[in-house]
Amino acid sequence: MYYQFRYCLVLLILALFSRESVNGQAQKALPSPKNIIIMIGDGVGYNHIVATDYYLGMGPQVHEKFPVRLAMAHYPAKAGEYDSAKPESNFLATGYNPAIAWKDTAYLKRDFTESAAAATALATGVKTYNNSIGMSVEHDTLVNLVQWAKAMGKSAGVVTTVGFSHATPAGFVAHNATRTNYAQIAAEMLFDSRCDVIMGCGDPMYDNDGKRLTGKWSKTKYVVDSVFWLKFLAGSGKMVSYDVKGEKKTVKDVDGDRIPDPWTIVRGLGDFQALQKGKTPKRVLGVPEIYETLQQSRTERNNESDNSLPYTTPFVSTVPTLREMVNGALNVLDNNPKGFFVMIEGGATDWASHSNQKGRLIEEMVDFYDAINQVVAWVEKNSNWNETLLIVTGDHETGLLWGEHPFVPLTDQGKGNLPVMNYYSGNHTNSLIPFYAKGSGSELYRNYADEYDSIRGPFIQNTEIAQLIHLLWIK
Repeated sequence: MYYQFRYCLVLLILALFSRESVNGQAQKALPSPKNIIIMIGDGVGYNHIVATDYYLGMGPQVHEKFPVRLAMAHYPAKAGEYDSAKPESNFLATGYNPAIAWKDTAYLKRDFTESAAAATALATGVKTYNNSIGMSVEHDTLVNLVQWAKAMGKSAGVVTTVGFSHATPAGFVAHNATRTNYAQIAAEMLFDSRCDVIMGCGDPMYDNDGKRLTGKWSKTKYVVDSVFWLKFLAGSGKMVSYDVKGEKKTVKDVDGDRIPDPWTIVRGLGDFQALQKGKTPKRVLGVPEIYETLQQSRTERNNESDNSLPYTTPFVSTVPTLREMVNGALNVLDNNPKGFFVMIEGGATDWASHSNQKGRLIEEMVDFYDAINQVVAWVEKNSNWNETLLIVTGDHETGLLWGEHPFVPLTDQGKGNLPVMNYYSGNHTNSLIPFYAKGSGSELYRNYADEYDSIRGPFIQNTEIAQLIHLLWIK
């Protein structure tokens, strides 16, 4: 309750006074970006970026040169696993103490956030308990940025390299007490949300190498259930209603004409590539023909190990890149003259770090970089920085990635070589992560950076991303 009260109070004060005065100067209206794009590298901390830059043999990437560069804290309101039978008092209170963080790795390894709570904070402006999807500590439903955008008549969507009903995309769209209720979350995303675009993995008819399964399917948790998926494909996605465990679900109207809008499903690589140009369907569900991730989960070959160079095992050739998915999503979303909101996730950077896979981390990071570069190119060709806000950040750090020892910098080994880098954890940590922003309203994030870390400098809270967006979009 404290976090919700504090946020509502701050938002009210800002709404009353910020539009009247900026830093005590003459009256000046705050910007109101037409388009807002949030790009999240799941589990990406400072050293994930350093490692990738070293491997590429390049200086700072385009996002590293954005005019707004800050650190960001991401701890949850409550840590620990959710258990409906467990009193809330059993959850651990959390925070970030810079004085301890740079001395004690054990401190960084406890009371950290996970992706659901982090996504909820980023999408709603409210910290919550670990594993929550769009729910407060008191289990109230929270309004997310997709809902804000749709209420304003904008288009909205989510794109990810992992399952579309996984924690991060789900946190921007759905509401559920526990992130692992994938089938319920998928049903809410497809039938109860007003998203114009949802893209991500989870096709149960394929394995992690993109091979069509002739026998038993993979688990169908990411796509509601097997009966739904078969009926959905049989109708080419044009399903309007479906009975989910005795409850009839009907897809929502996304454009305000009071007529339910069915999904157009995109699956094959050629279909994703075709979506990048020309006329598009009104509403798109893009599910590549692979199960868990686009590339990270493919079977290791050619004597690959966790320490192997990137691209040791050939890529699955039948699925799109994140860049191609983003191109298609933007081509759908930018049809709306009122603008759009989209969250784009490089999700498997986290999976690679959980498994301490150095080479595959670099692969996923390069894929994420390519998507960032494409979004920047889209803004400069199809929009401009006066009407679009682009944010590039993470949701937490995974792996406690450092050099020869914890807190020792990575050592550059030259282009095409892995730097001297080591994981000191197989889980998330409470380390600060980077935040980059450019475009309409981005400079205002500096006003939120009122906490200070001796190494990373001024930092914001993850909740303040959505809080400023709410302020900018208040009419």
